[in-house]
Amino acid sequence: MIRKLRDITRKKYFHIIVIIIIFAMFLFVFGIIWLKYSVEGETNMPFQLSKISVISSSEGIDQKVIDTRWAFDVYQSNDIFLYIDKNDGYGKTEAIKSVEVNNIQIEGKKKENIKIYKPDEQEEKLVFKNKEENIVESIKYTGDMESNLKQQKISNQGGIIAFRCSNDNLTNYTSNDEEINHHELLKKAGIEQEDLEIKLTFDLIIKLEEKKEYKTTIGLDFPVDNVIENGTTSREITDLKKFIFKRVNN
Repeated sequence: MIRKLRDITRKKYFHIIVIIIIFAMFLFVFGIIWLKYSVEGETNMPFQLSKISVISSSEGIDQKVIDTRWAFDVYQSNDIFLYIDKNDGYGKTEAIKSVEVNNIQIEGKKKENIKIYKPDEQEEKLVFKNKEENIVESIKYTGDMESNLKQQKISNQGGIIAFRCSNDNLTNYTSNDEEINHHELLKKAGIEQEDLEIKLTFDLIIKLEEKKEYKTTIGLDFPVDNVIENGTTSREITDLKKFIFKRVNN
């Protein structure tokens, strides 16, 4: 019996079978690891997305007219704030080089009127102002010692980045009322919910000084809640499990 086993192990086909089995086991283990990574992504990043805040509101840009007291170009804006926090359990000290929002995809009834705005550098009291020079196709916040939304800087140890998705040129509204409440503009102008609905998708990329990059794709629906009736609405998203970060650059 021992001699027969020894003869079998010396044959060429036996070694081929062993190699095939080892290779198959390797592929199986690799497949399990790849599947786990596909589902879970990075589980211990140096920085993590901890919260998304969205503020939806209605506004109107004053138009110069002669025959009415008020005239507005009505728009509905959605301000997005992304909170990037340091992971204290990571175990090593890292620094943010930049946080970027790109590959922005927009779906909406009037897609051509939906614009992305960066924070306004000149306005003191407001973070955003719908001006042509603030329209962008992507957003980049550079790592610095301190965060500054206006200058598009984020602390290299974590902070907040922000941008606006605005449904512009919804309608022109005129009135001779003594006073106008901007929170009621959408309702007074007869805007319907379907006119406002936006599906926004974008890539969020966190780049580190050590040349590591992490990317996830985020999808958001606007506006939040009933902005037509309430004028201003907000929502905080803290359940972020569906936004899976993956390594882009080692």
